[in-house]
Amino acid sequence: MKYFVLIPDGAADEQQESLGGQTPLAAASTPMLERLAKRGTVGLTNHVPDSLPPGSEVACMSLLGYNPLQYFTGRAPLEAAAKSISLGPLDWAVRCNLVSIEDSGDGPTMVDFTADHITTEEATALLESVQQGLQSDFPSLKGWSFVPGVSYRNLLLYQTDGERQCELGEDLRTTAPHDRINQQIADSFPRGTGSKLLTDIMARSEAWLKNHPVNEVRKSKGLGLATHIWLWGAGQRPAFKSFQSLHGVDGVMITAVDLLRGLAQLAGWRCREVEGATGYLDTDYAAKGRAAIEELKSSDLVCVHVEAPDEAGHEGNAAAKVKALEEIDEKIVAPVINYLESAAADGEPYRILVCPDHPTFCSTQMHSRGQVPFLIAGDGIKASSVTSYNEGAASAGPTVPTGSSLIGHLFQEAFGDDLGE
Repeated sequence: MKYFVLIPDGAADEQQESLGGQTPLAAASTPMLERLAKRGTVGLTNHVPDSLPPGSEVACMSLLGYNPLQYFTGRAPLEAAAKSISLGPLDWAVRCNLVSIEDSGDGPTMVDFTADHITTEEATALLESVQQGLQSDFPSLKGWSFVPGVSYRNLLLYQTDGERQCELGEDLRTTAPHDRINQQIADSFPRGTGSKLLTDIMARSEAWLKNHPVNEVRKSKGLGLATHIWLWGAGQRPAFKSFQSLHGVDGVMITAVDLLRGLAQLAGWRCREVEGATGYLDTDYAAKGRAAIEELKSSDLVCVHVEAPDEAGHEGNAAAKVKALEEIDEKIVAPVINYLESAAADGEPYRILVCPDHPTFCSTQMHSRGQVPFLIAGDGIKASSVTSYNEGAASAGPTVPTGSSLIGHLFQEAFGDDLGE
């Protein structure tokens, strides 16, 4: 049996006036997904417990079968795992965004949580100066270091020598910058043990970045500036059980996002790099589809994560979300299913799971809690009465209350009888 899992990040949404009262999933032309819906089961699930933030760090953990109430310790440790950074039992990782903050007249406002999608090369240069500023302005701090990532997504690490005690605590609470777009940030700074230190570093970063050559060049080109760093998503090393030990299946992850790479690493999966995969609307969808087919030839399970629908939601661009979903259907789902059906004709059955991690509403440009539609189709899976894949259609299908149990249904011999339990 071959298994294919597709995560169209943030695809679930509300009805849009600009789309004639339809959601992006309903408005998009996705003939392969519609074909699968007619042959499989479509329903609803929820990947975000009420007590946890509605981000991919929680929702994708659930989607891969790990209950975030048990396993979640923070976003940054997952991204550290993606970089093969080994955190000790006393170490901490903190997500570090390069952001654009401006004074709106009423106070500092989060204008762009991506610093206008700053390049990785630019971000690396900026973080070198941020590290120098940290050492200069906070000389008593030991064991703290900034680690460049992809574009605006970076890390701040605290690594102890066994003698120092980190100033951060389990009661530390932070705010994701993408949840404060075009909003004042006065009430969004860290809270709890260690919050003053993180807030002070964030405040000082303005001086470290203000006249940096990278920002001077961006200003001359009319691009948004990286005015500050924003620290959030702090946590310590999580303890995962391997996916193989839970389900008897090995996996491969195809993604452009460190968070998903980290989840895959912790689950014991292999990660496949794809040239042209950007984590944005300009990603090479076809290259991801080709990579998935190559991996399915030798792997039990392949998971493709696509960030583009989420980015469209954060930009409030319903038309771009529709376009991303159509690209996913045409260039990933269709070729992968055509390959799997050809293999099935030669005696290799398959199953597929399609499910967003969380809604990303174009109206608010933010993640949201709530139900998302899933689709499971393939060998031994009964066709339900639902024949389309979108939020409204899925509401007439079964509900899986605990999202982390959904993927387990892929591996059940008798599928569907206890789906709503």
